[in-house]
Amino acid sequence: MLSNVNLTTIKTYGQSFILGLCLLFAYAPFSQWWITLVIFPLWFYKLKSIAGKSAFNHGFYFGLGWFLAGLSWVYVCIDRFGGTPIVVSLLLMLMLAAYLALFPALACYLSVKFNTKQQLNLFLLPITWLLCEWLRANLLTGFPWLSIGYSQIDGPLAALAPIIGEIGITFVIVLLSILVVTLLQPLQRIKPAAGITLIFALVLWSNTQQWGILTGKSISTALVQGNVEQELKWEQDQQWPSMMKYLTLTKENYDADLIIWPESAITGIEPLVSTQEFLDIANRSATLNKSTIITGIINYNFESRESYNSLVVLGLKHKEDMEGSYYYNNSNRYYKNHLLPIGEFVPFGDLLRPLAPLFNLAQSSFSRGDYIQSNIVAQGLHLLPLICFEIAFPEQLAANFTNQTDMILTVSNDAWFGDSHGPHQHLEIARMRALEFARPVLRSTNNGVTAIIDHNGNIQQQLPQFQQLVLKGKVDLVRGSTPYQSIAPYITWLLIAAYLSVYIIFHLLIIKRQDNK
Repeated sequence: MLSNVNLTTIKTYGQSFILGLCLLFAYAPFSQWWITLVIFPLWFYKLKSIAGKSAFNHGFYFGLGWFLAGLSWVYVCIDRFGGTPIVVSLLLMLMLAAYLALFPALACYLSVKFNTKQQLNLFLLPITWLLCEWLRANLLTGFPWLSIGYSQIDGPLAALAPIIGEIGITFVIVLLSILVVTLLQPLQRIKPAAGITLIFALVLWSNTQQWGILTGKSISTALVQGNVEQELKWEQDQQWPSMMKYLTLTKENYDADLIIWPESAITGIEPLVSTQEFLDIANRSATLNKSTIITGIINYNFESRESYNSLVVLGLKHKEDMEGSYYYNNSNRYYKNHLLPIGEFVPFGDLLRPLAPLFNLAQSSFSRGDYIQSNIVAQGLHLLPLICFEIAFPEQLAANFTNQTDMILTVSNDAWFGDSHGPHQHLEIARMRALEFARPVLRSTNNGVTAIIDHNGNIQQQLPQFQQLVLKGKVDLVRGSTPYQSIAPYITWLLIAAYLSVYIIFHLLIIKRQDNK
């Protein structure tokens, strides 16, 4: 009997799980954008008559497949650096995927709960899906990775990013999939066909717009990829050799105006005497060659005992400067605000740290920088900095974006994730930010994927992973703004309000027509 129940459960929810698994191939490095536009109509067609608890379960199993496959790279970090047995590592990975699967499950559940017939209402899903994606991006510091709009960076729907952002593309995918399912229903083809036509008309119009305007100016850049092994990075006897590796690679590339080192490239703590000596050498060397170095470094306040994941500027702040701009604790720096759970801070640390080495990773006790900080200035340019995980939060980027912002700078150390698809997904997210805000993005990493991205989200140049190389290139400067820049913090609620208004009007018209009959 138990076997029959299990087989029935697998048969009932297995299709949703498999469809979720297949979403992996829509994201980088596979980048088959069309898969999303096939999977969601297929899944919604299966859900169209689902009722009650079953809707929640279908959403959960779909999400479980989606996140188990798409975030499998997290296991690499847990297994390689977490110090836990393989069974525990797999269990932790399963727990993360199960937690994230609760959000699509909740979206399906709410679409039933808000329907008087207590069946899943497909036309309520665009609202409940957006609401649950907002929760996923904000609850417990947020983890918006693998939002479905990212899968479209190389697809036709990408043209909507400067207008409604990645989350708006997610909304359009859900709505478009529902309209396709409705189109298959007898006697209901005119309205969905009109909706699909309207969406494609908007996409075609968006493709004709040019939000970023080239100024005719450019700047030469050199992004240094040191490829320092994560196991050796923080060893005491390796700190000076690691720092000298970056300085040696830089000395061969001082003809570049702007030189970028990745997150925590300097492994010495900033206020220490030995680190200050190295920073002084780099600062003087960059100044002498009329160049600027921006590097990741850890700052530590001995009085407050707070440490910060930060970026500092060495060398020229402005082209006309005669002396290097760096001195300890100057204001031309950036402190990371959005910290990565476990990796940079441990929730309930007093309880979790004794349990496993995973919760005692090096540098897992950072303090947060301010949410809004000034752009850093180098060579007279204003760069909006984001460290690692922060590139996945467009609202934070929008809050720090100004009319003076020339480009977006994101630095990372993806060595934690080895030869997995995580770094490629990270690059995909950075490309979407470039397109949303119509600004070039410089992405400097320890071991890849280091890249220069233009203001249209296209990769101009990139380095192969796991090699010690320098990426040199010219970056065209851009002016202009996108609609999304202004509405990014409110886009979820604007889309929900607009869609809900149309939904209510349609229902009122239907009720009125029925009353007239």
